[in-house]
Amino acid sequence: MQEKNNKYKIKELLLNKQTDNVIIEDFYKQKAQKPIIYVGSGTCGLGAGAGKTYTAVVSYLEKNNIDAEIIKTGCIGLCSSEPLMDIEIEGMNRISFEFATANKVEEILSTVFQKETPKSNVLGQFNSLPLKKWDNAPFINDLPFFKPQKRIVLKNCGIVDPTSIDEYIVRGGYKSLIDTIKNDKPFDVCDEIEKSGLRGRGGGGFKTGTKWKFALNSPVEQRYLICNADEGDPGAFMDRAVIEGDPHRLIEGIAIAAFAIKADTAYVYIRAEYPLAIERLIIAIEKAEEYGILGKNIFGTSFNLKLKIKKGAGAFVCGEETALIHSIEGKRGMPRPRPPFPAESGLFEKPTIINNVETLSNLPSIIEMGYEKFAAMGTENSKGTKVFALSGKVALTGLVEIPMGTTVRDIIFNIAGGIPNDKKFKSVQIGGPSGGCITEENLDIPVDYDSLIEAGAMMGSGGLVVMDEDTCMVDVAKFFMDFIQRESCGKCIPCREGTRRMLEILQDITSKPVNNDKHQALRRFKGVTQLEKLGQVIKETSLCGLGQTAPNPVLSTIKWFKNEYEEHIFERVCSAGVCTELRTFVIDAQNCTGCTICARKCPTDAIIGSRKNAHYIIEDKCISCGTCFDVCKFDAISIS
Repeated sequence: MQEKNNKYKIKELLLNKQTDNVIIEDFYKQKAQKPIIYVGSGTCGLGAGAGKTYTAVVSYLEKNNIDAEIIKTGCIGLCSSEPLMDIEIEGMNRISFEFATANKVEEILSTVFQKETPKSNVLGQFNSLPLKKWDNAPFINDLPFFKPQKRIVLKNCGIVDPTSIDEYIVRGGYKSLIDTIKNDKPFDVCDEIEKSGLRGRGGGGFKTGTKWKFALNSPVEQRYLICNADEGDPGAFMDRAVIEGDPHRLIEGIAIAAFAIKADTAYVYIRAEYPLAIERLIIAIEKAEEYGILGKNIFGTSFNLKLKIKKGAGAFVCGEETALIHSIEGKRGMPRPRPPFPAESGLFEKPTIINNVETLSNLPSIIEMGYEKFAAMGTENSKGTKVFALSGKVALTGLVEIPMGTTVRDIIFNIAGGIPNDKKFKSVQIGGPSGGCITEENLDIPVDYDSLIEAGAMMGSGGLVVMDEDTCMVDVAKFFMDFIQRESCGKCIPCREGTRRMLEILQDITSKPVNNDKHQALRRFKGVTQLEKLGQVIKETSLCGLGQTAPNPVLSTIKWFKNEYEEHIFERVCSAGVCTELRTFVIDAQNCTGCTICARKCPTDAIIGSRKNAHYIIEDKCISCGTCFDVCKFDAISIS
């Protein structure tokens, strides 16, 4: 009965009745009746041990006979501090703890329930003006990681219960949708989004509102909307985190976009490797249908919307629009030539708009704040904010949402805390396999679509992988080329054969010379001289955007780190020591005690010598595996 009453009240709130404040106050009064413990249970948190933290919290509450609510939230963005645990008790600000592993739970909870601030693991507190502040706990929004951010898409992530539609609505959710379908016409919505300057956040950067108008102006009655949640770039996890942490925001954005193009059916195309995101999205869709937000005649209007989930098999190429469409249709995920573009003839040959998760998640806030405020953020041609996934050699990894125009230097050194262990910054890969490198001399460029392209990179979906002085850029290029070659759909020859040849050349210059191969040196030099030309041919002749950008990691690293390529080619040396086959191991006769452990562990019998006498390495037999270096207890083996 209580659930039905809540449902009725929330509908009243959505319909903007006079009971707004009463319903909101009642919701928060019910929440404040007992302590609430929030455990960051996104995929990153679970990987760091949040599941054990949750179990430890349950055990503590049972043991101490404490009646408290436990809520699993998504990721707030600070993945490097996981597992995270927040606590709300009566009259006090919500306080957050980092590295809250299972063995720390009892100490943290016992101290907090006594209304004292623990001496360790405190991340910060949320500022709620009517409530009392905790001593010796900074405000979350004042932390260097969060202060420069402007959180629109990530506004609720890590804060709210992602399975609660009531909390989303009480925080203002779905009001933008209701206002839109009750007061606006589809063309007006397209026009407002176009004026906002919102561009596709999936990497293409095409103006969202303009794209919508192509489909809306089609004379065909049936149209489709697709949300592309198939992020396949290594180091990218923005879409997953948004869906896990705030699925209702995505659903609201999908509904607004579907109304704008007059679509009554929408799909979320999401990779099956995201089970938690799928689970929470399913729950959110069911709740939205129950509350009348999805379905027939939504809130008394003529707008109908059916939202379906289509699981992808994880093929990188299905991030490309036409390949994604083929996959939903039950066909093999392979791109097709364009035109016609999907906005004219897409899913089942009907006009189809494809936007990614971040693009759609921006829509509720644009409608709420008005296009002028959104357009006031960012740069001249890149408006709003951008979510980036920070990974690699950086102190604070995770998700950040920054205004367009923020410099790369600010992201890495101010927000993310710089390079750990006093290492020197070397490069940052932006845009995943389709992107390029930003070097130290370009660190002060603003993050926007045009500036990154001018610097030889691209925005992409938002993966940002930081590299330090210990990184080999030739190895980085080989990693991305290996990924691209394996993920090529194989339809067009330039991508299928060209990327394979580029990978072979990179493998050749990072591998150990074969003494009995007389033509190896000639083949290696000839291949290297053709590397850039081959890359240009692939860019110009590949069928789809993925193939056209496939050579970017190689071309970018050659442009900025040509000396490392020359080092690998001419000197057969990898100064970073990453390319294992180019390492040479030497035994120092003075330090060697003749213990024989290196000889016994060597997989190729490349080490000779008698007990208690200095040993030697036969270079022709050595495969540079490094086993001898790892097992030597007397520092007798060095790498050159």
